[in-house]
Amino acid sequence: MSTLLKIEFTIPEDAADAAGVFIAAKVPHGWEETPAGDNRKITLYLEDHPLAMEMVSEFEARFPEGGVTWSEQESEDWAVAWKDFFNPVNCGETFRIYPPWLEDGEENGTTHIVIEPKMAFGTGHHPTTSLCLATIGRLAGAGTISEGQEFLDLGTGSGILGIGLSKLGLTGLGLDIDPQAVVCAAENLEANGVADSMTLAVGSIDCVEPGRTFDLVVANILSGPLIEMAGEIVARVKPGGSLVLSGILADKQSDAVAEAYGRRGLGEPQRFVEGEWICLVWEHLES
Repeated sequence: MSTLLKIEFTIPEDAADAAGVFIAAKVPHGWEETPAGDNRKITLYLEDHPLAMEMVSEFEARFPEGGVTWSEQESEDWAVAWKDFFNPVNCGETFRIYPPWLEDGEENGTTHIVIEPKMAFGTGHHPTTSLCLATIGRLAGAGTISEGQEFLDLGTGSGILGIGLSKLGLTGLGLDIDPQAVVCAAENLEANGVADSMTLAVGSIDCVEPGRTFDLVVANILSGPLIEMAGEIVARVKPGGSLVLSGILADKQSDAVAEAYGRRGLGEPQRFVEGEWICLVWEHLES
């Protein structure tokens, strides 16, 4: 039976945002944060392999006063741990995210997405995910994206953004460099009844067939790769299509990302902020 590493450490409340940014750059999925007096306790799970132990060493170096501890856990404990703090979450006015054990089938004016919390980024709780889903809802409400169009979800993680788009009637491609994420995404596509609407593959934007373009490209990854791949990403947007980028820190990275895309002929993006994070949006791009 496979095991996980349960990693825990405690940091001052005023360092919590910085810790979240650091962890988000290292860990492709969610983590738990709970109050501990004047501090914040961080709990996360990693697959038990040498790279995980390297991350433990990085956490110890980054948070030397945090009392970093780790222990082996059976893989089932991951889902059990998530059930203690995974609640439904609204992402804008269109989408509501549920874990399987809380989904009741009553949509009540929102589109439900069911996500099994596993070792892949994208449960709707992180601001970058909720920002992207809220943006997708706005674009659909404005008629910018619509049924029958095609999308590219770059860095699909749990598949959550592609699932939302598929439920709006679009079809598309989800890519992730993490094979485990693609496995999780495939399970979530089945659970949401949209497996026929979205193709999954392990890889990055360079594995898309030459010349293929999309009505919407959404990339919720990190600012560095977004800047490095700017030319390739822009080239995948159809004339008149739209681009949504997130995984970007609002006060430290947004201008650099916007500038990189401005050099490819895009104008100033719309900016939507939640906490430390920002989503950049370009609509109706010219050829």
